[in-house]
Amino acid sequence: MSWIYLLLAGVMEIIGVILIKKSEGFRRLYWTLACIPSMGLSLYFLSKALVHIPIGTAYSIWTGIGAAGAALVGIWLYQESRAPKRLFFIGLVIVGVIGLKLTGA
Repeated sequence: MSWIYLLLAGVMEIIGVILIKKSEGFRRLYWTLACIPSMGLSLYFLSKALVHIPIGTAYSIWTGIGAAGAALVGIWLYQESRAPKRLFFIGLVIVGVIGLKLTGA
């Protein structure tokens, strides 16, 4: 169950980042208020995952999911760069997350 919590924490982190973008620097109240619970849930699920997953593994995977996920969402929703070098390094983050999962507790 801890790995599911960690996945949920990563997904909530991605949602939180999208909502931060939509809040336009916390100037749009609705999006700002939506951001707060998503980030809170991200930390809550991370804390639940840390009960059984080593902190280094869990934190690295959480940030990797958030970083790669936010980059992919940026490409998909906001037409950010699809440059091959950028995609290559996003892929490295994903490979790192998978490697940590396979070698984790």
